[in-house]
Amino acid sequence: MKNIDKYRGCLIGGAVGDALGYPVEFMSAFSIREKYGERGITGYELHDGVARISDDTQMTLFTATGILLGETRGCVRGLAGPPWWYAWLSYKDWYRTQTEKYPMGGAHFSWLDDIPELYSRRAPGNTCLSVLASGKEGSVEKPINNSKGCGGVMRVAPIGLHFGRKNIYRLDTPHEIMEIGAEVAALTHGHPLGYIPAAALSYLIALLAHNDMSLEDAVDKMKYATSCEYGDTDEQWFYGDLRNLIDKACFLAEDKDISDQNAIRELGEGWVAEEALAIAVFCALRYSNNFEKAIIAAVNHDGDSDSTGAITGNILGAYRGLSSIPDHFLENLELKDVIMEIADDLFEDCPLDSWNMSGTTKEEIMWENKYFHNNRNYK
Repeated sequence: MKNIDKYRGCLIGGAVGDALGYPVEFMSAFSIREKYGERGITGYELHDGVARISDDTQMTLFTATGILLGETRGCVRGLAGPPWWYAWLSYKDWYRTQTEKYPMGGAHFSWLDDIPELYSRRAPGNTCLSVLASGKEGSVEKPINNSKGCGGVMRVAPIGLHFGRKNIYRLDTPHEIMEIGAEVAALTHGHPLGYIPAAALSYLIALLAHNDMSLEDAVDKMKYATSCEYGDTDEQWFYGDLRNLIDKACFLAEDKDISDQNAIRELGEGWVAEEALAIAVFCALRYSNNFEKAIIAAVNHDGDSDSTGAITGNILGAYRGLSSIPDHFLENLELKDVIMEIADDLFEDCPLDSWNMSGTTKEEIMWENKYFHNNRNYK
């Protein structure tokens, strides 16, 4: 079941949470209240009239173009490499936007390199930068490092959107969706708790975006599938740490006697992946029918506010759709039209096939330019 409102809601929701939390990412909860008042930050802090996204949304967008690059090459050529390889190529382009000036010269793999605003450094994660600078990608089988930072989990929402339904890869099962999420995160984050939460989030987004079910049921299915995937493997002890945190998040979401901030404090600060996912699950469950309250809770704490805000926005956006996001969060959001365009591309999917090497309709030609020639402005 495809619902374009959920695709748009997932990516826009993530960007909203990211933009709300970005100004307070490195502030304590006390400092946030001192600056913004007792409720903390509740509205965008604008710069030149823009609510700026961080590296979280930047890398999420590059994840999406990488996935669609692989999908398109598979459609046109009849075969494709693994999805994480194309994500890696796209991340290499993101790295160049962080280290080079616009416009980028030479060959590249993502049309996002045509967007000048993406050349802004927004506190990019050191782990992602150092791995991409090395030019050597990691994998689940051959970890590149021992990092379990949240830089892997905060960027995988497009995987759940794209691989929660059948496509050229014929991917449809929890195992296959979670495998892609884990491998995409493991490109830069080698600790099991750096990639298992990414696997879990990918499947949760797939459930919410492609099914009509309650958030509680989706979280339960995510927990069960993650247990089946990792509960009887070498990573079982690490999975147990994640399971305990997610269980705690679910319990705290139902405890009306504990404040948002105190509950989040019990879950951690979100700098590492398992804590970031647990905080997002808590906020989404506690305020499953109120997007605004959920992201306000998700960013007003001592830790990684933009990442916990982004993941919470991804989850609730996939669950309730773009229509659930208040209009004032859509106004002034940086690159809103680009984010919406990519959400729509994930929804529409590649219109080309192996018998149609060159597009003939306007839609096909535009797609070919973006995801085969890697340039939205290609002539």
